[in-house]
Amino acid sequence: MNQLQKYTWLIDKIRQAGKITHKDLSDKWERAIDYSDGKPLHRATFNRWRAAIDDQFSIKIDCQRAGGYLYYISNPEDIDDDRLKKWMLDSFAVGNTIGEHLAIKDRIVVDEIPSGRAHLTTIMEAMRENRVVSVTYRQFSNPHGYTFPVEPYCLKLFENRWYLLGRNNRDEIRIYGLDRLEAVVPLAERFTMPKDFSADEFFLTCYGVVIGYDEEPRRIVVRANEEHKHYLQSLPLHHSQTLIEDCGEYADFELYLSPTYDFVMKLLQAGAMIEVISPPELRRTMKGWVSEMYELYKND
Repeated sequence: MNQLQKYTWLIDKIRQAGKITHKDLSDKWERAIDYSDGKPLHRATFNRWRAAIDDQFSIKIDCQRAGGYLYYISNPEDIDDDRLKKWMLDSFAVGNTIGEHLAIKDRIVVDEIPSGRAHLTTIMEAMRENRVVSVTYRQFSNPHGYTFPVEPYCLKLFENRWYLLGRNNRDEIRIYGLDRLEAVVPLAERFTMPKDFSADEFFLTCYGVVIGYDEEPRRIVVRANEEHKHYLQSLPLHHSQTLIEDCGEYADFELYLSPTYDFVMKLLQAGAMIEVISPPELRRTMKGWVSEMYELYKND
């Protein structure tokens, strides 16, 4: 277990408890035998970790002396309001939890992210230094890749695939799947990030990673049947999703986004459990896809 895992383990245990004594933390650490070898978490070590966590994550672990010296995170908003930090800590927490239960690893099933780690480090280092990278990109439909420079703006994880958004040598902002990158080489050339660029703002009205230059964002209403409405409530299609009305047998939801190809594919995955109510042009698009599917199966 490296130091980062130890720090995130400690953060997670305190987040879960809300407030907790050093003794209870030490007991939990002792029980995590795969990490601690059954040894207690000494107070000096605990205090070193606290200082490192403050330094690296700006997360403050303070002590409430009244009621038994309880330790707690005094600035939880720094986690809750920072989506990337929260995602990272939650990801490490899941990894640490699995690490504590390796004895049952054959009963835990996870999805693999294709080629995710192969180029992540190189791209992130280039992003940090605003350095242009040379990428060799091969589309699925092309037997050969082609090489060109890209200014790496941001990375996005979507449906178990990493994507790079950047400006290419044609002065176009494009998205590239990391699983289609055959090579990434940092160049000496530097670039200047646009002052007004925001990754969150750029993808604000996107469903996933398809950039809808030809699709303006619009109000979309979908109807989910009684079974699927609960799924949409627990896992919204988009951050803009709001419940309009729950009628029992179905519920209507409103979204505001660009109805690009990947969004249409997501709706089709639900089959007859989701109906597009508006806009009419999206209903026609869905009808066209359904008609093509019917033609494939009508003779069976």
